[in-house]
Amino acid sequence: MKGTATTPARDAFRAASGEPHRGPPRAAANPEDPGNGDDGRSGTAIITRTKPKTKRPSLYRVLLLNDDYTPMEFVVHVVEKFFNKSQEDAYQIMMHVHQNGVGECGIFTYEVAETKVTQVMDFARKHQHPLQCVMEKK
Repeated sequence: MKGTATTPARDAFRAASGEPHRGPPRAAANPEDPGNGDDGRSGTAIITRTKPKTKRPSLYRVLLLNDDYTPMEFVVHVVEKFFNKSQEDAYQIMMHVHQNGVGECGIFTYEVAETKVTQVMDFARKHQHPLQCVMEKK
């Protein structure tokens, strides 16, 4: 048992098994303690382990904003390309944007939403359309 730390639990085990104490003499924790090593504890240690609580990441809505210049077909193409929607779903989103001024394309974590917004905005600029794409916390 070379290098083994002396603990109350180990001392209790040694006492119960008849193994002699091989550590340095321990000072009495209580001045009134007679020094016989019995500090009134049972010798059982309880170790509690807590799992760190993980928080779910915040979610963000990616929205397209209506304008009077971007063709409807281009908006459908953008929704299909960047949000992996079917042609029918993309058409429904485009119509919602057209009729209500804004439409949700998807809900993502911050980094994904930010990437989608940047991709859509860059693609629209490249094709000379004023389409606006924004994100907002859900």
